[in-house]
Amino acid sequence: MIDPRALRALLRAVIAGLLIAASIPPWGWWPLAFIGVAMWDRLLCNAKPRARFVRSTVLAIAWFAPTMLWMVDLTPPGYPIAVIVFAVYVGVAGLAVPGRSSRSWVRWLALPAAFTLAEAARCTFPFGGVPLATTAMGQASAPLGQIARVLCAVGVTFAVAVIGVALSALWERRHLLGAITIAGVVALWLVAIIAPSGHDIRAINAAVVQGGGPQGTRATETNPRDVFNRHIEATKRVTTPVDLVLWPENVVAVEGPISVNRENAELSALASSLDTTLVVGITEGIDSSNFANASIVYLPDGSSGERYDKVRRVPFGEYVPLRGILEQIAGSNSGLPSRDAVAGSEPAILHTPAGDLAVAISWEIFFTNRGRDGVLHGGQILLNPTNGSSYWLTQVQTQQVASSQLRAIESGRWVLQAAPTGFSAIVTPTGDVVQRTAISEQAVLQQEVMLRSGDTIATVIGPLPIVVLSLLLIATAWWFATNRFTTLRSKFPPQQSA
Repeated sequence: MIDPRALRALLRAVIAGLLIAASIPPWGWWPLAFIGVAMWDRLLCNAKPRARFVRSTVLAIAWFAPTMLWMVDLTPPGYPIAVIVFAVYVGVAGLAVPGRSSRSWVRWLALPAAFTLAEAARCTFPFGGVPLATTAMGQASAPLGQIARVLCAVGVTFAVAVIGVALSALWERRHLLGAITIAGVVALWLVAIIAPSGHDIRAINAAVVQGGGPQGTRATETNPRDVFNRHIEATKRVTTPVDLVLWPENVVAVEGPISVNRENAELSALASSLDTTLVVGITEGIDSSNFANASIVYLPDGSSGERYDKVRRVPFGEYVPLRGILEQIAGSNSGLPSRDAVAGSEPAILHTPAGDLAVAISWEIFFTNRGRDGVLHGGQILLNPTNGSSYWLTQVQTQQVASSQLRAIESGRWVLQAAPTGFSAIVTPTGDVVQRTAISEQAVLQQEVMLRSGDTIATVIGPLPIVVLSLLLIATAWWFATNRFTTLRSKFPPQQSA
């Protein structure tokens, strides 16, 4: 017979996971993440290892199942696999928190660290990671999001967990400890507010083009020429002189090099007629097995400029890991992409008359180090040409806007996000979304934006220091939890006063 107390604990785990899920876009009720983490801490308190693992895993399933539902459209078998694998990461994080220690502060020392490492792990492995539905995304528009300027997005995750611990301390009526912990996060936030964020160099007029069209369509179901023509038509809405025009990812799909296709001449003529720098997302069919996904520059005189080939590809979307094995298992009707994108290797930067442009193509915007790479190579603004037209709902789109906000805060750069069917957006260096399109509409966003120089602390140090700190905190917590501190005190008792 199942223990009613165990069932109640699992129910609380589900509620905690749903609270964290509700804090993430498209819902974005960000304060709920703190409550969810606090509930997780209560579930770990005095729990045996097996209970800590099971409760943490159940919490994570309730967190990821609704927030990663978009994956059903990308890879139906991959959705439950991803949810389970990433839930196990959180389960292991629960094991990493000492739950049977008589000292609550030992658990509180480890919990934010374990939570942060679980998030960092799923942003890294397998297949390069899937950094979606993160707690940092939920804070992108909230005050806590500014911490990304000094500690990257992973530092925001750490701060969320610290506040959750503070709430748990208040629940235990450890009011002073809870208040001091919250004050520490507020102090960190104040440091982030006044921390270096770069400086303006000069203003440029930029236009972000969204061609529009039906949402939920795939490239195999769409005439690529129709997509191209919609973006040509939308670009005609650019009526005032602009220095930079950004098109979305892979809205120009050709076989062979772009230079031998008629679209090349049309794009050259478009850039020349607008007297602008035009950045266009293209795919080039290389052979029956491979293609290239790149952003290329057309200069105001109509000539071709630099190109950047996407480095970080979408697993099961732009390439198939373990293709030979999976195709043998699934057969010819596997639904897997027939060709793999060839990964680029060059720095994420385009040098143009409009400025030095850092580039994170689509999926890359979810990774701190891709935007950081472009800025470290001199990027004065960050471009995010993307294509989410095949996804249903708006989960990917809203989470991508949140990621663009985090990258803007981390780098101290304006971010221009262009998508063929939405969302396209313009984001300030403080993470504010000043313009955003609707789904499926044909639109052009025009804005005076600033080219910027100078590095934030996050750009300089990257995400690794928080990961190392988290490892050290867990090691320290277990050092105390295994009674070494008690042993030390027994060897060196405090002196008695006379």
